[in-house]
Amino acid sequence: MEHSKRGLLPMRHGIKLFMKQSPKTDKEHKRMSNIPYASALGSIQYVVQCTRPNVAYALSVTSRYQACAEKAHWDAVKSIRKYLKRTKDMFLIYGGGELILEGYSDASFRSDDNDAKSQSNFVFKLNGGVVA
Repeated sequence: MEHSKRGLLPMRHGIKLFMKQSPKTDKEHKRMSNIPYASALGSIQYVVQCTRPNVAYALSVTSRYQACAEKAHWDAVKSIRKYLKRTKDMFLIYGGGELILEGYSDASFRSDDNDAKSQSNFVFKLNGGVVA
């Protein structure tokens, strides 16, 4: 990972976003009010639902901060958008042979530093391509 180029993943490894990073001064609030944070998340949500489920986790993390977004949160959203732009010519291939459905799940205990809640998620693949 130390030699990887920035933007090759939808979310940088080890990024920590917190509620306490929210704007504190009127100037910071005004600056963030001019940034289309919610609109960008909506655009990414559309892409996730239609063609790119691989960025769903990064979207879910950044969506938690719509009401209190700060520069660090906006940088994370820009990272997702950069990744989508860089990988726009990639696509899923499901193949024409026998249908093979695979499912995976994962959970983490108290992994959300904001409220100490656990998280879980899943992925289903059809012939090697993610479908859910």
